[in-house]
Formats: sequence, C-alpha cells, structure tokens
Amino acid sequence: MTGALDARHGGREIAWEVHGLRYAGLAWGEPDAPGILALHGWLDNAASFAQLAPLLEGYYVVAPDLSGHGLSDHRAAHATYQIWDDLPELERIASELGWQRFKLIGHSRGAVIATLLASALPERVERLVLLDGVAPEPVAPGDFPQQLARAMSDKAQIAKRERRVYPQAELAMAAREKRGLSAAAARVITERSLQTVAGGVTWRTDARLHGASAVKMTHEQSNAVLRALTMPTCLLVAGDSDADAQRWMTERAREQIPDLQVHTIAGGHHFHLEAGVQDAAQRINVFMNE
Repeated sequence: MTGALDARHGGREIAWEVHGLRYAGLAWGEPDAPGILALHGWLDNAASFAQLAPLLEGYYVVAPDLSGHGLSDHRAAHATYQIWDDLPELERIASELGWQRFKLIGHSRGAVIATLLASALPERVERLVLLDGVAPEPVAPGDFPQQLARAMSDKAQIAKRERRVYPQAELAMAAREKRGLSAAAARVITERSLQTVAGGVTWRTDARLHGASAVKMTHEQSNAVLRALTMPTCLLVAGDSDADAQRWMTERAREQIPDLQVHTIAGGHHFHLEAGVQDAAQRINVFMNE
C-alpha cells in the first residue's frame, strides 16, 4: 500500500482502490504508530501537510488526495463534489489502514469534511483538529431553488471551458501565489497538482470543483453536525484571516461544539504550510496527548 519516499515533501506515496476510485496520498511516520487522518483544503492536495505532518510526534499521519485533487481519480461525469461525497471512501480508507479509532485533522474544506465525518462516526474519531475551517456558511431553505439553478449553470459553463495551459510550471505556481500562498508553499502544492500536456502543463484538479454545489446545508443541519462532535475538538484559526470571517467561525464553534478549545496561529489561511507551522504543531501535539 505504501510506496517510495518522495524527497520533495518527505512523505511516502500511498494509494487505495475504493468504490471504483483510486485514491492517492502521502504518509509520514511509522505504520504501527497511532493514526491521524489528514484532509486537505479546496484545490490543494496531500502535500498540504508536508510541513506539519513530520512535526506530529509519534503518529502515523496519512493524507489522501481527495477525489478530483492531486493524483486521485476524478469522479464520473454524472457525479458531484458535494462535501459529503468523500465520506464513504474516507471511512473505507481508515478501515483498510486497520484503524478502528483514529485522530482526524482537516484544513479549510477538509475541516468541513472532517466535521461531517466525525459527526457521522463519533465512536471512531478520538480527537478532532480543525485548521481555519469549521462548517460552510448555511443557505436558507427558501434559497434552495436558486442554489440548484446556480449549480446547473456552473456545470454547463465548466463543461465548455478549455483548460489553461502554462508554458512553464513556474507560471502555475505564480498563479497560486496570487491567491495568497508564499512561493515555497505554492511550489509544494502546485507540483502535485500539475500534469504535462502539449505546450506545457495544466492542472490535474477536476474543474468541476469550481462549480457551485447543488445542495447546501441549512443553519439547523449545520448546527446539528457541530453539536454531534462529542470528541475533544481543537480549532486553530489564522491570525491574518478576515476579522468578520474569523469571528463568525469561532462564535459558531464555541456555541455548538460541546468540547472545544480555540487558538489563534500567526499567519494566513495556510499557516500549517508556512511560518505558523511550528506553533500549530506544538498546539496539536499538546492537544493530541492531553
């Protein structure tokens, strides 16, 4: 299951065939150590944990490329990328690893998926760490038709869109830098997200991930998920996040999650891949061993 060491990020390649999909990923540490499942954010991949995972002491950290990301398969043409679509495969991956109980980390969109997984399987998730993400902004029930219309429109537009080809990989990395990543972090993420084509390189990432979801959770559904997080939970918030977004995230978490601690980490949204990684790792190590 685990393959060769990749010197770019210190992780070992790993892969699974689950429900007709190939999931690729990276693993750090010894397989007989306690397990941590790490879920990356939107348009990222398993290499998102290249800086953090080696600092998590005494654990076997496994980070899959979620479907449509990195080296993992894209979903079928008729399928979707709702935040709950990966849950059955993630449960099977944990089971194939032999983990009846495990610890769970998620960043951004991966944090949202982690809350869903932990709320559905609280008996299996020992501790939960959320990196600058908790739950998606709810949609009012009355806005459901408009959300459907937006999803249909996005799918039609994305199907017509031609993939951008970059003559050099460095230009793709620069595009990620413009979205707020440091040059080093952009390189780590981008290298696993590119494929070679005629004329240069383009993104491996499934373009459908840019489209709106057909269904979004209501406020009541989202709160029910957070209240079901009965395991100890730690939320690490980026200090450079938008103040209103940070307040909304932390207030909702404090109101709904029963056993929660919150810490602010200096840096931006990808603090776990940038200068804030040492502080984040220290906080996580203390939390995991409490």
